[in-house]
Amino acid sequence: MLSAQARFVEGAIAVFVGMVLDILDGNVARLTRTTTQFGVEFDSLADVVSFCVAPAFMLYSLALSQAGRVAWLGAFLFVICGALRLARFNVYQGVTDRRYFVGLPTPAAAGIVASTALLLEGVVVSRWLAAAIAVGTVIVALLMVSTFRYYSFKEVDFARRRPAQVLVLVVLGVLIVATHPQWFLFVLFSLYLLSGPARLVWMRLRSEQVQVAEKSA
Repeated sequence: MLSAQARFVEGAIAVFVGMVLDILDGNVARLTRTTTQFGVEFDSLADVVSFCVAPAFMLYSLALSQAGRVAWLGAFLFVICGALRLARFNVYQGVTDRRYFVGLPTPAAAGIVASTALLLEGVVVSRWLAAAIAVGTVIVALLMVSTFRYYSFKEVDFARRRPAQVLVLVVLGVLIVATHPQWFLFVLFSLYLLSGPARLVWMRLRSEQVQVAEKSA
């Protein structure tokens, strides 16, 4: 509704709020021991709306509508790939390594869309910029159904004591967010988006180096 009214900043904030609630709902269900299979499936349905349909409509209203009929494919592909990504997550849950997600998570895909909307606040979207956003939309959609592994942060123990250096970095991060929230969020989600392909390249280079070292030995 906010995107239809061209209120993209409020719409982006709503997506970020949905991301926070998505993190909390599972934790609350586990703490209260109210987890059910129905809840798992319904959570995925809610994720399709929050992180697939809403961001795709935001992209279309913001830029893709100016890029011609071909751009419709980008918005449609974003929704389809996001739904497939969530379906695969449910199937492989408990089977794959919980430290990593297979494919770009839908909240991260929605995050890059919302941060783009914040970044373009007050900017007149030209036809060339709309075309670039259309290409980016297709890339993000394909990353969701890719086999790239993305770190899940599920192994991070936030309750453990941290050294003073970490506290300083957190304070600096908060200051950066307060100063330039649009750029910080866009860079943050972009780096996470690139971390999957970068990890694969790093692993292959490392494997080649090991093979070369073994042959030399």
